[in-house]
Amino acid sequence: MLQRHFLAQDTDIIIAGLMKVGTTWLKSLLFATVNRIHHPIDQSPLLNTNPHELVHSLEALYSGAFDYPCYHHLNELTSPRLFNIHLSYTSLPESIKTSKCRILYICRNPFDTLVSLYYFCIKSMKKQFGENFKSPSMEDFFEEVYDGKHPCGPFFEHVIGFWKASLEHPDKVLFLKYEDLKDDPVSQLKKLANFIGKPFSPREESDGVIHEIIDLCSIKNMKELEVNKGTEMVMKSLENKIFFRKGEVGDWINHFTPNMVERMNKLMQDKLEGTGLCFKLLPQPYSYKANLQ
Repeated sequence: MLQRHFLAQDTDIIIAGLMKVGTTWLKSLLFATVNRIHHPIDQSPLLNTNPHELVHSLEALYSGAFDYPCYHHLNELTSPRLFNIHLSYTSLPESIKTSKCRILYICRNPFDTLVSLYYFCIKSMKKQFGENFKSPSMEDFFEEVYDGKHPCGPFFEHVIGFWKASLEHPDKVLFLKYEDLKDDPVSQLKKLANFIGKPFSPREESDGVIHEIIDLCSIKNMKELEVNKGTEMVMKSLENKIFFRKGEVGDWINHFTPNMVERMNKLMQDKLEGTGLCFKLLPQPYSYKANLQ
């Protein structure tokens, strides 16, 4: 239904990406940037509302995960409408590709993505089936993802599809990396604001507005807010706190075996060769980088 019936508006801003690549963080940054004139930082709805209730998942809207809004309420939402979607570029509703709406694509290195997805799936399965649910090992989960059995489709095909779209249509698709947001959030947020047509003024920069938004939306701050700590539910079935874990670059080194590292590196080399796309696998000052031109 989503692919057939969703009608994008030219003013829509859509966050795209696989699961567990920083979507929640980017939703917070986008909402705060778009609404900074209407909501001073100390009065931001983000202080008492989970980001997933402010920037709506299109898949959730069309699956009935929310009582409000759902797909027949879309025209009631104020402009610009803010959404996110996990579909691949080729599977996007045609109106998203043909309209003038903007797409913010967020990606994360495949090592950390896999670890974050593992813990998210385990927590959600335990919530659904109870504590007696037998969790798969990290090694078994790795095999599933390695074989392309990702909830949103194969990892590399998803990322490369949007990477190519960003090169072909730079005014349509902004390609962002989780690791770059961690390393230099100021320049990345300015890039985002410019892309969506809401640049920060020199006065805002001198007044520290950019830093205020970054501090408000930091993973450390967001996970400590009461709305994101308790048992409040988003999308009827998921507790708000499930969307916040460590948010670190390089946490995979605590979970991957040498064999897993070797195989993922080889897969990454094969998939990314010739694309010009690279991933940072460890935080600064580490220099380990998969850079394949």
